[in-house]
Amino acid sequence: MSISIVTRIERQLEGLSPSERRVGSLILENPRRAVDASIMEVATSAEVSEPTVIRFCRSMGTSGFREFRTQLIAALQRPESYLHHDVDSNDTAGNAAQKVLESSLRALIDLRELVSGMPFDDAVAKMAGARQLVFVGVGASGIVAQDACHKFFRLGVPCTTALDSQTIFQQASIARPEDIFIAISHTGLWLDLTRGLDLAAERGATIIALTDPHAPLALTASIVFDCHPVEDTNVFTPMTSRLAPLVLLDALQVGLAIRLGDNAMENLKLTKEALAVSREGRSI
Repeated sequence: MSISIVTRIERQLEGLSPSERRVGSLILENPRRAVDASIMEVATSAEVSEPTVIRFCRSMGTSGFREFRTQLIAALQRPESYLHHDVDSNDTAGNAAQKVLESSLRALIDLRELVSGMPFDDAVAKMAGARQLVFVGVGASGIVAQDACHKFFRLGVPCTTALDSQTIFQQASIARPEDIFIAISHTGLWLDLTRGLDLAAERGATIIALTDPHAPLALTASIVFDCHPVEDTNVFTPMTSRLAPLVLLDALQVGLAIRLGDNAMENLKLTKEALAVSREGRSI
């Protein structure tokens, strides 16, 4: 399944022409009204021409207004709570919590629809033969990278992180063909991140990117996971944009454990036993 047409509009809105952006904004503002409107009514409300509405529909990957409307109807058949809700400054803490949870649920549902087409097998095959895994991320994505490193090393695979420009460039400069760099970036637009990974790729390392597939970072990577959930721009702390990569990296860790077989399972068992010994305060 593909992502819903509502999510597609939200993702691509800023990259559209001003006139097409007016059409997209109008539809996002009231998608249920747009479903019942004719192409002339949409054009009039958005103050654009009918050909502009058609161009907008084609920019969204549909053949025209009829197919666009059909996909919009399908999107609105989901539970209404999964539609985008902005947190407002007048919301109570309880209302804000509900909206955050609904947004998170929607992000995971959108991700579920993309998973079947993601290159898990290719990524796991590369990871299984890696000299080391380097998890790369800046800012909030760096926290995700740290979380992944903490999980993957338990399989017995050497892991490290690169969470700032200097470390990224230094790791890239000594990369080898058997190294795997796993880059996490919601936008895929960080220049130093892309430049550093370009250097790693030049040295033969494999780049796996969890990012917007249309971003510059995706062009650097040989394996790309579509990981660009719509973020509520009225909330300044990244929330849903962290959920998708966390879930995908968990799935990759499980896939790699299965691929590595008994050795990985034994390492997981040993690390769990070590934690139990530590909690009990006795020596190993």
